[in-house]
Amino acid sequence: MKLSTKSRYGTRMILDLAQHYGQGAIQLGEIAKRQKISLKYLEQIIRPLKKADYVRSFRGAKGGHILNKPPDEITVGEIVALLEGGDSLIQCDQDPATCDRRDLCLTRYLWIEAAKAMYTRLAEITFADLMSLQEEVCKEKIFDYSAPENQSSPAVS
Repeated sequence: MKLSTKSRYGTRMILDLAQHYGQGAIQLGEIAKRQKISLKYLEQIIRPLKKADYVRSFRGAKGGHILNKPPDEITVGEIVALLEGGDSLIQCDQDPATCDRRDLCLTRYLWIEAAKAMYTRLAEITFADLMSLQEEVCKEKIFDYSAPENQSSPAVS
């Protein structure tokens, strides 16, 4: 199973906003540069995040975006579920009428249990938790924060 780029990049965008929480509005262009993600794609990803009240936007010269809640009140699971369109791995879990084997299919239950396990774990991890890992992760060279052009960019996706 692979998560969509929408949820992976959206998670990185929320983490970037969390790292700058309390510092004022951050422009998407700044996030796009730091995260090496297309500005156009971030503009698409931020819409559902704003609609769900995770992000607040401000217009004007000093405009930009901020988290609407502190990083310790937003879980990775919430963001991934929002951007993936739910907490399911399979269509027949979200809409059982799409499958005529729903009552007999043993693999359906496997995927339902796998989704529950994954989203239960992701729901335990806040963006504050991720930020607390920064120093430890940097020591392991998973992220390279030493060069300004690489700030907040993962060396490994």
